[in-house]
Amino acid sequence: MQFFCGTSRFISSAVSQKLVRLIETNAEEMSRSYAREIRTMIETPSYRTFDEREVHDRGHRVFSQFGRWISNEISEKEMENYWTALGKQRRIEGFSMSEIMIAICLIRRDVWQKIRNEGLLDTAEDLYEAMELYGRIVNFFERAQYYTVRGFEGKT
Repeated sequence: MQFFCGTSRFISSAVSQKLVRLIETNAEEMSRSYAREIRTMIETPSYRTFDEREVHDRGHRVFSQFGRWISNEISEKEMENYWTALGKQRRIEGFSMSEIMIAICLIRRDVWQKIRNEGLLDTAEDLYEAMELYGRIVNFFERAQYYTVRGFEGKT
């Protein structure tokens, strides 16, 4: 799809491999944190209708999708199918689009904060790779948002 910046395929780099390990190692902790935060935000009341474990598991699946994307383990079509189905499911469950977008943005923020907090990019020579990596993160979440909206709207 020409709309998105960048490509859906990436050449694996040392930093992207570190990121995958970081996500795999910390997915449980990040999912718990996500579930606690999203369920307390005033802007996301629908998330409070689900128990914390269900919200945790949903967050965990997104972190997993992200790790698989960075690892080039999923195709554009697989990503489209996952997020379109997610958007459709959230509409059926009664979520507003704004709640869904906040949830996706929260996970993107959590990923970037984890990268910074863990010192994944802590040297001057990592600057170029940091910019490239941030581009990949944006690329993933732009696609996630677009396909989620399409699913929410009933388009496939």
